[in-house]
Amino acid sequence: MSLSKETEVIFDAHRGIDYDSANPPLYDSSTFHQQILGGDVQYDYARSGNPNRALLEEKLAKLEGGSHAFAYASGIAAISSVLLTLNAGDHVILPDDVYGGTFRLTEQILTRFNIEFSTVDTTHLKEIENAIQDNTQLIYVETPSNPLFKITDIRGAADIARDNNLLLAVDNTFMTPLGQSPLALGADVVVHSATKFLGGHSDIIAGVAITNNQTVADALYLLQNGTGNALSAQDSWTLAKHLKTLPVRFQQSVENAKQIYDFLAQCDEISEVYYPGNNELHLSQSHHGGAVLGFRLKDETKAQAFVGALSLPLVSVSLGGVETILSHPATMSHAAVPKAVREERNITFGLFRLSVGLESADELISDLNYAFKEAFNESTTRQTKIQHISR
Repeated sequence: MSLSKETEVIFDAHRGIDYDSANPPLYDSSTFHQQILGGDVQYDYARSGNPNRALLEEKLAKLEGGSHAFAYASGIAAISSVLLTLNAGDHVILPDDVYGGTFRLTEQILTRFNIEFSTVDTTHLKEIENAIQDNTQLIYVETPSNPLFKITDIRGAADIARDNNLLLAVDNTFMTPLGQSPLALGADVVVHSATKFLGGHSDIIAGVAITNNQTVADALYLLQNGTGNALSAQDSWTLAKHLKTLPVRFQQSVENAKQIYDFLAQCDEISEVYYPGNNELHLSQSHHGGAVLGFRLKDETKAQAFVGALSLPLVSVSLGGVETILSHPATMSHAAVPKAVREERNITFGLFRLSVGLESADELISDLNYAFKEAFNESTTRQTKIQHISR
């Protein structure tokens, strides 16, 4: 019987032969019994393999349509492993608005190992082509990008990679495997910060890299085992359980985000709204606009006043939780990027990223509306705030 992705992620068809329960047991063990000395065993030491991590990786691979998945201790650990499959002297093409953690990794750490990086606007395929050097081995893209929601043509980038014998890696954190399938569009590797939508409850840190390329898979496992950055048994067990609610969580967040976009697009206090659901290229390679959007205040000096007037969103780093999370890229996700570089890339103090959760869309809109009015010094009272939150 062939199952949809949504059904597959909810229905655990791989309970194993040694138990029959709604959830698999937690194999909270660092080591495993070996009956035959020198024999070929499935598990020996938990750094090298664990039943909970193996089950999780199988489910993640199926979700992305890959043959191999590798769960890591964080999203940046997964990205690090993909980049460390390269050799000294190799060259990588990155987006010019790459996630701040990836920027720090590539600028301050991996350059020590003589791996070279160039940043381009990957939304223009010609810039990717022009950046290719004799030593280029990998094109790495984020789409939608963080935090300006720029869209890269995955099919077009895959064509360039294939024509030049390069690999293409895509960060699919924002869209999840239920919203976008980069491997089916020609990518060689997909990475996620599984801390975000895949986990969805803001209670674990995790990452995953998925591929159909056996050579890449062998390299990723060597790094997972050899550097010891694999996801723990406990977190693998937790993440596998959280995946069961991914379809309903993500669908509700996507629906809420569309309503909030419609509201933000009409706000006088906002100069720009960034929402992938309005981009034809994005919709040609994804199912919808996703659950994360961005906006910029007309008066950027009002940023702190706006945050201070909010009641419902969690003002924090991260995204993809059941709660709505408002992030300030300049001081959070992209704080590792020098100020001059941030401003050059239009990541200014008035820019916000909103990851929409499962709360009532009407209540979120009411709270945002109040905060805009309060920050921009329009007539409001404390009683108004009490009323709009208690409705």
